[in-house]
Amino acid sequence: MMQELPIFIGLLFGITVLITIFMMYRATQSKKFLLSVVLWTLVQSALGISGIYQKTDMMPPTLLIFGLFPAMVAIITVFFTKAGKQFIETIDLKIVTYSHTIRIPVEIVLTFLFHYGVMSVYITFEGTNFDILSGISAPIIAYISYRSMTVNHRVLLWWNVMCLLLLLNVVITAIFAIPSPVQKIAFDQPNIAVLYFPFNLLPTIVVPLVLFAHCVAIKRLKNVK
Repeated sequence: MMQELPIFIGLLFGITVLITIFMMYRATQSKKFLLSVVLWTLVQSALGISGIYQKTDMMPPTLLIFGLFPAMVAIITVFFTKAGKQFIETIDLKIVTYSHTIRIPVEIVLTFLFHYGVMSVYITFEGTNFDILSGISAPIIAYISYRSMTVNHRVLLWWNVMCLLLLLNVVITAIFAIPSPVQKIAFDQPNIAVLYFPFNLLPTIVVPLVLFAHCVAIKRLKNVK
């Protein structure tokens, strides 16, 4: 079992998840999208509580099979279907940009988890995770890009590209630090927390939504003259 953690860490993370979902709903204004995300969150919550992600001897790891992979398939489906492409064009990029500020509390939670021994240092800004820069810069970039009638598409595009690379860096590192047959690093202190509720919602809900937000922005902005 994961050691007992102060309740405020779980509460802070839970609030972060809810804010992430709310911000993406504000950006999409789609009740269908909201319902889909809420249902997926409930499914992932049930899986996390059931303990299925704590089975660390499976290949591929259960967290990838039942959590991350289905979310990736859903994102790909949106980008390669007619209805999905139409949906992408309706999303408010200004709200999407501001939504990335949620990466600040995420990084704070990860740091707490590291100091309580249930998260690898590699996944914090004390290690090789610099994703907090995305959260800190998000409101600044949003203000710069949307402060006038003419949106600064180039700044917004390159910011999304750089932040996407920061996100991919931490995701790949995190996968290699999870107790599983694919673990390559952090054997002394692996990413145990994401195998338990509510922290399993980080790779299965928060990360896919942040990834989706970047992909939507990049797709929209790269075609702007």
